[in-house]
Amino acid sequence: MDWIKNLFEVQDTVAHIVLLYGLVIAVGVLLGKIKFGGISLGVTFVLFAGIVAGHFKFTGPTPILNFVQDFGLILFVFCIGLQVGPGFFESFKKGGVALNGLATAIIVLNVLVMFACYYLFFDTTNPVNLPMMIGTMYGAVTNTPGLGAANEALAAIFKGNEPIIANGYACAYPLGVLGIIGATILVRFLTHTSLEAEEAQLAAEEAENPHAKPKSMTLRVSNDYISGRSMQQINDFLNRDIVCTRLLHDGQISTPSKDTILQTGDSMYIVCAEGDAEAVKAFIGPETEVEWQTSDEEQLMISRRIIVTNPKMNGKTLGKMHFRSVYGVNVTRITRQGMDLFASRNHHFQVGDRIMVVGREDNVNRMAELMGNSEKRLNAPNIATIFIGIVVGILFGSIPFSIPQMPVPLKLGLAGGPLIIAILIGRFGYRMKLVTYTTTSANMMLREMGLALFLASVGVKAGAGFVNTVIQGDGLLYVGTGFLITVIPILIVGPIARLKFKFNYFTIMGMIAGTYTDPPALAYANASCSKEAPAVGYSTVYPLSMFLRIFVAQICVLFFCTA
Repeated sequence: MDWIKNLFEVQDTVAHIVLLYGLVIAVGVLLGKIKFGGISLGVTFVLFAGIVAGHFKFTGPTPILNFVQDFGLILFVFCIGLQVGPGFFESFKKGGVALNGLATAIIVLNVLVMFACYYLFFDTTNPVNLPMMIGTMYGAVTNTPGLGAANEALAAIFKGNEPIIANGYACAYPLGVLGIIGATILVRFLTHTSLEAEEAQLAAEEAENPHAKPKSMTLRVSNDYISGRSMQQINDFLNRDIVCTRLLHDGQISTPSKDTILQTGDSMYIVCAEGDAEAVKAFIGPETEVEWQTSDEEQLMISRRIIVTNPKMNGKTLGKMHFRSVYGVNVTRITRQGMDLFASRNHHFQVGDRIMVVGREDNVNRMAELMGNSEKRLNAPNIATIFIGIVVGILFGSIPFSIPQMPVPLKLGLAGGPLIIAILIGRFGYRMKLVTYTTTSANMMLREMGLALFLASVGVKAGAGFVNTVIQGDGLLYVGTGFLITVIPILIVGPIARLKFKFNYFTIMGMIAGTYTDPPALAYANASCSKEAPAVGYSTVYPLSMFLRIFVAQICVLFFCTA
């Protein structure tokens, strides 16, 4: 049985390393699914499984642990960047500025409370205490990428003898999850908010607000100005995005092109944004009823969903493709990541878009060939883009920025560099002909794999000193100060968001969950509301919050921690 003993004790073998990570990750993930009071820690439990393994000397060579830790972090933050990139800049529109401002205020307050606790409760002459408080802060705000960024920055300063700040992170994390949800509930009582009233307000706004969703209607041309003018002229005059998919003229149904001349009395099947519907009707004419399906010619017209899978279409603009004149079809709707978008002439196609095409069957078939329309292609990962982005991200993160009074030059590092490049690629990659599409399941798989490898490595390395830190050291103090770091900013910003900015409480719940990048808090918010307000608040602030959490970690370490 010596072979089993050697498998667990001889650390410099591949089998031992694989066994170590396999057991730690498997046990951590399975335990993370257990719910306590309806809340689970998820994959973060891998950290605690790693701590237990490290405590019992089940570990590996430090260089290998460091490599796996850094590679897992890179993979994790890069996939996050690809996910948030398309919506990063758009998140500042339509109320997003105020929400992101509130989220930034919470992040700043987290740092201020952390420093206040450090100066009030800890020995400031000990160079280890401030790094440990930074680790505690990131456990309190449940942000693992920030922990990774702080770890990396500490390694640059302490030259391989950096404090094991994962101990502070592990102490603060569990109560951090509960603190976020508890403080969010307390905000409701402080502001005397009724959940029923907030739900009713959302329902009323949903009924009144003309979202930019596609609206279909049949209009009869009654404006004499239109008579004798082309579809292109009408589009230019309206200055609104409309698509006319069918035209009834003298009893004949056809698919109009931009050069089609309209006459008074024609009937048009129009697709436009809901918010533009009344203006379009006022200009063209009233709604009417037409039995479009009764015409023999109409039987030749079909509508079909086509998937954009041809990489050559990546980044192409709808208005410059001339689908009607070349292929005899009209694009009426576009679906991306489950969201219906209006087919604006300025829309940039991306691989993975699903478009609704209307036209004769043979023309639609040709259109399908052009766009790719191959479901199998979506199942093939575009790993070249991922690794190109990682290479560029590492190079970008290695660029030193000299700042006065800093002990070492500022670098975005292995966390910040790949994150920023991934955001830019996710948003603008089509301009460089990069196919950035990955299925949601593929992105989640890579993210979870990277996060699990990172947490397992950190936990195993921290395990040897964890018991001493918690029992003999300042473990309980980390728990208490972490709780203050969690709840105080929420109790300050939450009422301000509700009373001054008049945000719906469910939106505030999502905003807080997004600012703390905490899925359990979002799950609680979604369970409390039947509308999408929590998810909207979460997705609006999540991209900027994730970026700031990673960036602030490095700033705190490089500005305030010295060897």
